[in-house]
Amino acid sequence: MTGRLDDSNTRMPDSAEYEPDVDAKPSLLKSRALRYTALALAGLLLLSVVQAISGTTELTSSGTWAAAIRLAIPIMLAGLGGLFSERSGVVNIGLEGMMIAGTWFGAWAGWSFGPWYGVLFGVLGGAIFGLIHAIATVTFAVDHIVSGVAINILAAGSMRYLSVVTYSPESGGGATQSPRIQSPIGTFDVPLLSDAFNWIEDQAIFFISDVAGLLAGFTTRMSWLTLLALLIVPLTWWVLWRTAWGLRLRSCGENPYAAESLGVSVLKMKYYGVVISGGLAGLGGAYLVVVQAGIYREGMTAGRGYIGLASLIFGNWYPFGVAAGASVFGYADALSLRQGTAVHALLLVAAIALALLTAWSIYKKKTTGAIVQGVAAAFFLAWYMATDTVATQVIAALPYIVTLLVLSLATQRLRMPAADGLRYRKGEAV
Repeated sequence: MTGRLDDSNTRMPDSAEYEPDVDAKPSLLKSRALRYTALALAGLLLLSVVQAISGTTELTSSGTWAAAIRLAIPIMLAGLGGLFSERSGVVNIGLEGMMIAGTWFGAWAGWSFGPWYGVLFGVLGGAIFGLIHAIATVTFAVDHIVSGVAINILAAGSMRYLSVVTYSPESGGGATQSPRIQSPIGTFDVPLLSDAFNWIEDQAIFFISDVAGLLAGFTTRMSWLTLLALLIVPLTWWVLWRTAWGLRLRSCGENPYAAESLGVSVLKMKYYGVVISGGLAGLGGAYLVVVQAGIYREGMTAGRGYIGLASLIFGNWYPFGVAAGASVFGYADALSLRQGTAVHALLLVAAIALALLTAWSIYKKKTTGAIVQGVAAAFFLAWYMATDTVATQVIAALPYIVTLLVLSLATQRLRMPAADGLRYRKGEAV
């Protein structure tokens, strides 16, 4: 094999076993986009039906969607960070710690210099811990899980120490929180569209107003950082699936020794993947500070790094799938902040969705799956019929419950990168 994996020659050797790059086929791209669009519309229709039955107005309101977007962005950024790392072959469960670093550095810089400096320093803070993870796993071949757990512990302890030595009582900060940042990131409305969608939503037309509420959530009072974060999704897809650099990175996660034989610097590409991963997770942490809270508080990430990892798995290691998974978790989180009747109505949503999955499993002759899903559907339906409200504890735990349910139902066709988490040493034979 004399070929070289570079900009002028991205041909793979015949002997290398790589996944087919299905995303390179326009027809498959279109069919996949149509399928996802149809699923999204079907889900919105289900929410509309349940909303009409239950009498709540919170399932599809523009306020709910706007909150869901804000709450989904940090999870999505953490998931995209995990995507870069795991596509290069390095498991990164240290996303939570990298997000913690992003929150602290984002708050410190936002307080000291302004919100956009907070964004920049949040990215750098996460990237520093990504670099530590890369040194441990890539250079010293430390077990990826062990290193990730250590990153999470180290980040939490380090940020507490930095808070103690940085913030005086007079500053308004302390050991567990920072002073408030100078000002929040600005917001904008999309001209004409925002007013039009809000007007249609107010007409209370079945399904049409619900679609308008969703679109109003995207066009009304959107933060500039939210727009930037959303643009990272197609940019990630383009970088990883449309550039020679992305091909080299993905080859390291599929078959690093074949990539090495083609002249790819596997160690360098793994470093790139993990450091970018930390930077994106840090950006998610900075978003929590400069857009949502305006202040750093200890524990404010609340496991979003782990949920980001769950969205990565849910999305089958693809950027748009990660965004979809983060949207589901963000929506659940948004509902937990709304009226209790909305969460109660979500029980009926779960019952109907599981009943449809049961019918599909029966059609596919998956008896075991059909039984489990049917029992779960009956449970949620009975819960909905027997109660008028949902306990506060269940509402608070809703995002994490949804995470477990989605992962348990969405793991049938997952394919992680073939060499993800495997030890690599340059020059060693497999």
